[in-house]
Amino acid sequence: MAAASGEMGAARPEERPRNPCFSSGPCAKRPGWSLAALEGAMLGRSHRAAEPKARIAEVIERSKALLGMPADWRLGVVPASDTGAVEMILWSVLGTRGVDVLVWESFSKEWATDIVQQLRLGDARIREAAYGRLPALDPVDPARDAVFVWNGTTSGVRLADADFISDEREGLAICDATSAAFAMRLPWEKLDVVTWSWQKVLGGEAAHGMLALSPRAVARLEATNPGRPLPKIFRLTKGGKLIEGIFQGDTINTPSMLCVEDALDGLRWAESIGGLDALIARSEANLAAVAGWVAHSGWADFLAVEEATRSCTSICLTITVPWFKAMDAAGQARAAKRLAAILEEEGVALDIASYRDAPPGLRIWGGATVETSDIEALLPWLDWAFAELAVELAREEAGSAG
Repeated sequence: MAAASGEMGAARPEERPRNPCFSSGPCAKRPGWSLAALEGAMLGRSHRAAEPKARIAEVIERSKALLGMPADWRLGVVPASDTGAVEMILWSVLGTRGVDVLVWESFSKEWATDIVQQLRLGDARIREAAYGRLPALDPVDPARDAVFVWNGTTSGVRLADADFISDEREGLAICDATSAAFAMRLPWEKLDVVTWSWQKVLGGEAAHGMLALSPRAVARLEATNPGRPLPKIFRLTKGGKLIEGIFQGDTINTPSMLCVEDALDGLRWAESIGGLDALIARSEANLAAVAGWVAHSGWADFLAVEEATRSCTSICLTITVPWFKAMDAAGQARAAKRLAAILEEEGVALDIASYRDAPPGLRIWGGATVETSDIEALLPWLDWAFAELAVELAREEAGSAG
């Protein structure tokens, strides 16, 4: 390795992020959060009792209002986080017509794998792109279903719009929006199913998912016999009719009332700062801060190739210096993990290594609960840590040569 001399001996920053939590899930709690926010939780109560059920229904109604969801959509709390919400709809409605799956990161790849290998749908077409890019967004055949993520949590690549979805479609547009909801504006008129979890943009706790259905999606559910066994936690209909209770606070299985209270706290905080517009602005400000730094870093760049597709939540960075690129895949993975470890050892950034299936680099969460001042305080530490990494690797190389 021939590390550039300019990478050696960077000055150690003095300012530290007040909150070093930049994980992409579970994500940072909202500013000012403490355990006191959970003091009103309905602990030790049945989730089917009137007051606890009302709390669950409040999560649903506040979420719909905050997102600007159309009034005729249903929204429910479901098991198993965003993954559970996506799996429920895939297993319940797919198979009656062809499906196009858009793949550009690991979770959309998982949905494609489930559709082809587990559901074994014969008429499934996969449009796939490498990390950092979007697949071809030629209009999806309006007679076919479409499955896609809005924001690639593990690639840092997001959709700029949904123009590839027809307004006159017969198929369903099924969108995994877990790292987009509350940080990006979703075009509800272009979508039929939207899923997310509490653990992302509003910093809630994990294990609970949200499933939003348009009237078209409800009609498909009620008209579809999937012809396959469905476990209880996947069943959305009974006797050919939607189980309406799921979308009114009657959850399929037992939720954590502690997590429900925490979700309400996040929603109330979002309302108090100005709602969806403020949440989006906070996330975009975090992206802008990183973009300003990348422009002058000399060693890092966005994994997203096109500027318009850069995520403002899962901000993925790649290392661009020649000596890093000259390493084999194992060497790059080891170096990137060590870079993240240096930052963690200093207590300035926790859990920002790139996702295990993604190209080696860093992934910084920039969702609405992250303060831009913390992002700004982190950026000089990235330069310092990279210089430290270069020194470590140069010493290892010298030791091996000796």
